[in-house]
Amino acid sequence: MQHEVKHAADAIEIELIRSLYDGFLPSLIMSVGFVLSGALIVRGTGDPILEALLLPGLVASILRLVVMWRDGKAAARPRLTIAAARHLERRFAVTYYAFAAVLGLFGLRVFWMPSTGAGNHLLMLALLIGYAAGVAAGIGLRPRIAIPSMVMAVAPPVVAIVASAKPLYAATAVMTCAFLLGGIFSLRKRHARALVDIGRRLTFASLARQDSLTALPNRLALRESYDEAEYAATGDGRLVALHCLDLNGFKPVNDRFGHPMGDALLAAVAKRLGGAIRESDIAARLGGDEFAIVQRDIAHPDEARLLAQRIVAAIGRPYRIGEHTLNISTCVGYVVADDGTRDLEQLISLADEALYIAKRNGIGVKRYEPPAGERAAA
Repeated sequence: MQHEVKHAADAIEIELIRSLYDGFLPSLIMSVGFVLSGALIVRGTGDPILEALLLPGLVASILRLVVMWRDGKAAARPRLTIAAARHLERRFAVTYYAFAAVLGLFGLRVFWMPSTGAGNHLLMLALLIGYAAGVAAGIGLRPRIAIPSMVMAVAPPVVAIVASAKPLYAATAVMTCAFLLGGIFSLRKRHARALVDIGRRLTFASLARQDSLTALPNRLALRESYDEAEYAATGDGRLVALHCLDLNGFKPVNDRFGHPMGDALLAAVAKRLGGAIRESDIAARLGGDEFAIVQRDIAHPDEARLLAQRIVAAIGRPYRIGEHTLNISTCVGYVVADDGTRDLEQLISLADEALYIAKRNGIGVKRYEPPAGERAAA
């Protein structure tokens, strides 16, 4: 139970981290706005400190955009792990904090200089408000990054505004702080709602891909796993195997003891299948007593044969269900694919063909062999 809760929490965390990379456009607009506005302010004031701050601001802007563009592709991968997601988030946060810090120092200097001019103050204030709004829109689902970024960018200029001791400026500082606090409150509320909404969406998506009786993935999940598999076409020579099996002797158990016993037997079979495969593989129930396994990332066809033999041995051990000891067996037909030219349904059909031969000849394991003249699958 605790493992399931942790898995669900990790899945939600991954989705929230992925949301960071939806804010590329606001970040791009802010970067361009900072460079253009900063250049105008530097030109109008001739201040060397502002000029010195403009360069690291430009560098931080470019790094932030590069990280978002490059890591966004990694974040979108279906099999992103929580460890990899957190690594991406840390790299994202570093560039975001760097830009926020430079922006805050730039604003501090602008408002600290008495001769800066109202026009430059107005432009800087617009830049700060635009930044805070962009942070809220772009990365608002990650308050742990959004809130510190807004505070680092807005707080230093507000300090300078208050220090000016001008009534209108003081009122501006108060309003800016009020907007900042309101934005922080809204971010936290939005984050709380997102946790519920993403959790609900992931739950529904999981149920749509899970067999209700055995808790194994269903045909839809099997297709998705197969589509994610990498073949030898990627240049690393790795293979994918598709195994099909059904249960010999299952119908007599169902007929003699009833459907509840049959259902319990299917659930027990599912557990054994799960124990026989690697974490990177996927076992699915296709329907009735039919199962399929996608064996990903294997180096040699013999690995597929060994898994098929392991499945036959695992399924063939006696089952103790209630007061009854049940004995069933299985045959496995499999096909090995060395490229992505065949879709899942075609491979299932070929594995089924091999399974039929295995059952007809009374052998436990049979690999699909293409007819003479046809290119072999492996």
